[in-house]
Amino acid sequence: MKAAKSTAAVRTTDRDIIITRQFDAPRDLVWKVWTEPAHVEKWWGPEGFSTKVKELDLKPGGRSSYVMIGPDGTEYPGEGVFKEIVEGQSFTTTDEFGEEFDSKGADLPQGMVLTVTFEDLGDRTGVTLHIAHPTPEDRKKHEEMGVIDGWNSSLDCLERYLADLQK
Repeated sequence: MKAAKSTAAVRTTDRDIIITRQFDAPRDLVWKVWTEPAHVEKWWGPEGFSTKVKELDLKPGGRSSYVMIGPDGTEYPGEGVFKEIVEGQSFTTTDEFGEEFDSKGADLPQGMVLTVTFEDLGDRTGVTLHIAHPTPEDRKKHEEMGVIDGWNSSLDCLERYLADLQK
């Protein structure tokens, strides 16, 4: 059985990007595939990318570190520190480009905070990504880098992964 295409919505404010999707999977499963490294490596990143999780210590003060690898082999390291965890419901983390990230001289956005919320919708789950930026300029830089398309592509990968897990 093929999963129905998830519904999606994107909104922006002067400092925030908010992406909302619904998935045909129970909240416990969606939470699990976001918070366990072996699952994250199966779907994280835009179409055609792979991801290696170096660290994912899901607790306040715990660190995350990962590397997305593009189709051409370019590595895109990222890292964060978890600020708040509500088991099965939400987490908030800083979200920064890793120290090894080659910006090729670009002025990267800084100080991003990502909150991911998981809403129980019965046999479906609503997921909201709230990416907060310290300034409107940082939000604009992040958006110009393709963060909305990148996240939506990654969430498409998540949707397919969830469908495969439930076969």
